[in-house]
Order: sequence, then structure tokens, then C-alpha cells
Amino acid sequence: MRWIAHFDADAFYAAVEQRDQPRLRGKPVAVGHGSGRGVVMTASYEARSFGVRSAMPAGEALRRCPDLIFVPPRMDAYREASRAIFSIYRRYTNLVEPLALDEAYLDLSHVTEGSSSALDVAARIRSEVRHETALTVSAGVSYAKFLAKLASDEGKPDGLMEISHEAAPGYLASLPVIRLHGVGPRTAQRLQDAGLETAGQIAEQPEFRMHELLGKLGRDLWHLTHGVDDRPVDPDRVRKSVSSEETFADDKVGLMPLLAALGPICDSTAVRAKRAGVRGTIVVVKIKDASHAVRTRQRRLLNPTSDAAVLREVAAQLLATRIPLEKPVRLLGVGLAGLTEEDVEQRLLFESSAHDPN
Repeated sequence: MRWIAHFDADAFYAAVEQRDQPRLRGKPVAVGHGSGRGVVMTASYEARSFGVRSAMPAGEALRRCPDLIFVPPRMDAYREASRAIFSIYRRYTNLVEPLALDEAYLDLSHVTEGSSSALDVAARIRSEVRHETALTVSAGVSYAKFLAKLASDEGKPDGLMEISHEAAPGYLASLPVIRLHGVGPRTAQRLQDAGLETAGQIAEQPEFRMHELLGKLGRDLWHLTHGVDDRPVDPDRVRKSVSSEETFADDKVGLMPLLAALGPICDSTAVRAKRAGVRGTIVVVKIKDASHAVRTRQRRLLNPTSDAAVLREVAAQLLATRIPLEKPVRLLGVGLAGLTEEDVEQRLLFESSAHDPN
């Protein structure tokens, strides 16, 4: 029996700030810069109750929560907290696949060969993290990666949930399609237009119908909704890129509407890079036009970056000079490749381990 756990620190950056600064406890806190073109990197749960989210522009966050307290990021403190948490994970297994400073998969199969269940082991890990770091991590346990991730999301904040082989079909039967890996708002709408609103309804379809509807993604979703995900926990996987993209509700025509849409996409990519503790030397722009043709262009930088302003500038240049825009555009994405860790200590943390972004 394979048992995989997904651990995710709760509101990690904000939680570290609230731990280290007692005046912030119980207050709505956003890590980031609250002026100019600043964005939220992480929001405390007090702030999230007002609708404040990661990658949200600072102005919008303050409109939603006028009492929001912005705290500048302290990456050294977050890396130190991450090292402490990951050292606890590695007491139990060497099969640790970091996804970011605050998130990882653990293969607990060999740990559960005795009398302990994977749920018991995950509970002990959470308890040790709380005791030794004064931080909380939520955890999900299952036989498959995507189910473990769903379980930890379900348990947040500060929760623990298991989805067993026996429970998986019932859990997936009513799961909204938007929560399936690889499904964004526009894909969810296409599924709903086809009368498919839950994972269970996808599972009832013939596999070929899902392939006809969404191509390879449709086939992948069909397998997921049957609880099939054989991906191993791989400590040696190397993160190749970080990116964000938006599928527009209405296709964009011409350069100016695309330039107007760049800001939030670049902000989101920058936040993802900073959360992962990486910078990139290659900026990549991707578009998908109304005929579903995909084009990408890239530019190499002299110095690695995770700065949103740099991403916007380079991406705008690529859109203006390198990408044909004869047809309406339905999707725009911006990514960073050629990644390097923040510093030597970060490299030790990741041990060349991460996963491709969703």
C-alpha cells in the first residue's frame, strides 16, 4: 500500500511574521509592499476573511480590508523557518519532494509498515512542527498525489484529512470540476456547458468522449476522476519554470488590450517565484489565439530576477515586437525559466527538488 502525504504550511509568510511580531497576532496581515504597484505575497487568515489573496494588487487589498497591515518580506526568516520544517519531515522519510518553501509531498509508505497508520504519522509530524517552530501545517494523506493535495486543501487551516482507497470514489463523486488538477475557469465552463459539473460525472463518461472534448487534458481528467495517479514522490525532480496565465472571458484583439492584461499575470508569476525561493534568467511569453494555435517567445536576461516590474517590461517588449497578433487572443501567459535558487542555503533546502508548476 502506497501512502503519500501533502504538507502545506498555513499562510506561511504571514504566519512567520505573526509569530515573530506579537503585535501582528490576530490582525489582518499581508506580506508585500502596500504602496505603488505592490502586490500581496501572502495574506493571514484574518485578511483572507475580507477576500485578500496572494498576487492581489495592494490597492485592491486595502479597499477590501482598510485595516490591512502590510509587512515587507523577510526571505531569510522564511528560509530559516522552512529549513526547520523540512528537517522534521526528513526525520521520517528521505522521500521528500519540495514544491516551495512551505509545501511538500512525503512518501510515508515505509513508515507505515508497522503499527502506525499514515494518518498517525502525519499527525505526529504536524505536532512536532507546531512544538518546534510555533507554526502550523495542514496535511492530507492518500494513496495518490492529487488526492493528498485535495485532502490538505480541504483541511486548511491547521487540519488533517485522509482520503483512502475506499473513500475516494465517494469523495470524487461530488467534487466540483474546478478543483481538479489542470482545470481553470474557462475549462470548467466548457465542462459545465457539456453537462459535467462534478468529477463523478466525468468518471461516468466514456474515455473517448473526454478526449474528444478536451484532448489530452480530457483523458488525464478521466483518469484522475477514477482515482488514478501513479506519480511517485521524487526528491530529484528539478523545477524548470514558474509561470502564470489567464484565459480571457472574451478574446483580446490587438496589442493594447494584451498590454493592459499583463500586470496581474506578471504579478502572479513574481509571487510564485518568490514563494518558491527562485529567480529566472529567461522571460517567456505565451499566447493562444482563437484557433487554439500556441506561440511562445522568450528573452534571456543578464541577471536573474523575480521582479514583477522586470517581467512586465520584458513581456511587453516581446508582445510588441516578437509575437504576431493577427488573430484574437484567448490566453496570455508569462513565465520564468533558467531558474536559480536564491542562495546556497536555498539550494541545500531544495536539494534540486521541486515540481513543474500547475
